Amino acid sequence: MKNLVEKIVVPDLNGTSEINVIEVLVASGDQVEREDSLITVEGDKAAMDIPSPLSGIIKDVKVKVGDIVKEGDEILTIEAQDEKEITETGKKTFKQKEKLIQRESESKFQVPVIPKDENFNTTVIHAGPGVRRMAWEFGVDLLKVKGAGQKGRILREDIQKYIRQQLQISKIKEEILSPISVAHNIDFSKFGPVEKETLSKTKKIAGTNLARNWATIPHVTQFWETDITELEIFREKQKIYAEKNKVRLTLLAFVIKAVVNALKYFPHFNASLDSAGETLILKKYFHIGIAVDTPTGLVVPVIRDADKKRLLELAKELEDLSKKARANRLSLHDMQGGCFSVSNLGGAGGTFFTPIINSPEVAILGIAKMEWKLSYSIKDNICKTRLILPLSLSYDHRVIDGVEGARFIAYLSERLSDIRTLLL
Repeated sequence: MKNLVEKIVVPDLNGTSEINVIEVLVASGDQVEREDSLITVEGDKAAMDIPSPLSGIIKDVKVKVGDIVKEGDEILTIEAQDEKEITETGKKTFKQKEKLIQRESESKFQVPVIPKDENFNTTVIHAGPGVRRMAWEFGVDLLKVKGAGQKGRILREDIQKYIRQQLQISKIKEEILSPISVAHNIDFSKFGPVEKETLSKTKKIAGTNLARNWATIPHVTQFWETDITELEIFREKQKIYAEKNKVRLTLLAFVIKAVVNALKYFPHFNASLDSAGETLILKKYFHIGIAVDTPTGLVVPVIRDADKKRLLELAKELEDLSKKARANRLSLHDMQGGCFSVSNLGGAGGTFFTPIINSPEVAILGIAKMEWKLSYSIKDNICKTRLILPLSLSYDHRVIDGVEGARFIAYLSERLSDIRTLLL
């Protein structure tokens, strides 16, 4: 017997002239059984599913989410596989309103209608009105919930599971972020003399941000020893020229120049994750944050468009921003828009350390004190004394994997070891 294609239309709406299509539950090629839901519609006081009156294969879906339909409008066509069922269905007609599966919905509550959007996949969210209402009440984004039902349909249990997971994550974050406040409840004076010192506003703000960033960003830190012997010789030669231009030419200016070059070669380091953590925003500008130690705490002013500035311009701006920071004269604009940060502890000593990423950036470079070390040269087969700069690169492992991190720091080291490579 040749299969017949039947048109399925909107049934009797019980006096309602028009209704909104809020969900399309099937697609062309789907196999459906009798009473399977085809679409979900919403009227003034209720939302309901329109079921299939027969079994078969969906041929062509005529409606989409956001459409307004009325009684008699074609919903889809279905290739019926049972001639007897078609005959029985024809006798009963498609107008029986009891075929509509009334879902939970109160007159005071309307299930939100998904807006039309040509970029939105209308078949992504499979959830009935009751589930949508539950999600709305708890503030749950259904796009983030994985459905365990048929064809990925989201069930009440899925919403409950998602909420439990989010509560658990919040609890873990709270436990991570609040150990200091718990410790402050201890009366230390019973162990001996104490003195209290109020934290500066700068340290309070920085502390909160650092704790959040450390707790929420999966940090990985890679270390590297960079030979900057030739770079330091070049810098010393250029100091006289720089001083004539009233500029103090520091190593940090060269590091910024090399960092910008590396960011161009590794664009994932010059990026930020969106709030959902699903899209990487690649930046086409190069603003470099510089950590500056001040009497009131650590601040990070930003050198804007570092890629467009010559070495002496970078050195001059570094000096100006540092003075401005220590005089507590930085504006909000001076500290916004950074793409990548550099923390220089060379003046304080030490070797390697783990700098904390300055969110929403995805990486930060730490510089420690340079020192002379004995190094074996394979090329010359002799030991030489070389000036070594310790580098510490922390990055967000959600964005950057270990191999890319290693390549970045190796590339950066090569640029610093031979400053001529920045001209290539």
